[in-house]
Amino acid sequence: MKRSTKVFAISALAGALAACGGDSGGSLSGQTGTLSVGLTDAPAMDLSSVNITFNAIRLKPADGEWLEYNLEETGTIDLLTLQGGVTEPLISNEEVPAGEYNEIRLIIDTENSWVTKESEGDARFTLAVPSGEQSGLKLKGDFVVAADSSTSFTIDFDARKSIVDPKGNALANFMLKPVLRLVNNLEVGQLEGVVDYAQINSARLDDTEAADCSPDYSGAVYVFEGAGAEPVDLNVNRDGINPLMVVPVTAQETGTLYEWTAAFLTEGQYTVSYSCQLDDNETDETIEFEGTQFVEVVSGETTVADPIPLQP
Repeated sequence: MKRSTKVFAISALAGALAACGGDSGGSLSGQTGTLSVGLTDAPAMDLSSVNITFNAIRLKPADGEWLEYNLEETGTIDLLTLQGGVTEPLISNEEVPAGEYNEIRLIIDTENSWVTKESEGDARFTLAVPSGEQSGLKLKGDFVVAADSSTSFTIDFDARKSIVDPKGNALANFMLKPVLRLVNNLEVGQLEGVVDYAQINSARLDDTEAADCSPDYSGAVYVFEGAGAEPVDLNVNRDGINPLMVVPVTAQETGTLYEWTAAFLTEGQYTVSYSCQLDDNETDETIEFEGTQFVEVVSGETTVADPIPLQP
């Protein structure tokens, strides 16, 4: 199945999806529209794959019964392949009752979902997904499917925040505590930029007071909502400020620069900053940031951030 690398495009899903469920009381006098829902991710972690097997997607009309669409054709998806605006379609151009909806649920095959860890030679580890097969992964929030129109949404499944260590819990080696975000594809843009990792690392080695970059880790760009946010580490247990996403940088084919892309951002102002230090998503750490800057995202456009490190 071909994945889309454009911010707003979702590939057509081959094969019919069987729908079931009751009458949608939230529909507009029997009118329908078409709905596409894709999946994306922006991970940065010591895992080489996060494999989730999807059974179904459920939609809840505001005033009606649940609608369910089978995802057998979708099967197992490695979330770590869905970076930089890459999407995987869940449903595409599916005819649904027009009107307001207020929840999406993703039903997971827990016995066929697992992770692999690079530091362990890509060994397979079990992944617990509480209620994944019953009530599913819940994504609450109002959205509208317009009559006689095509509507496209993307679910940002943040694996970096979602995969946690159950710390002795016998259910599995890892646990999925899903962090999901739903965006309308007509209301988002993306950020991109470059980082000179070699220059940053060299400067840190020359500064006896600065923390060195982590070996074998090229770092990540942290994206925060709003201009003027103070960069902090990622901690899923912290109340308050947390990065909206942590985006890994990847080496360009030539030269010393690393590039990054933060996709599916709703229009507005953001703070971005870079760190070359490892960040445990479950502990409160003091990490150093480089190149903090404020940027504005415009729907339908790509905003290019200043190169990091920032030049005087």
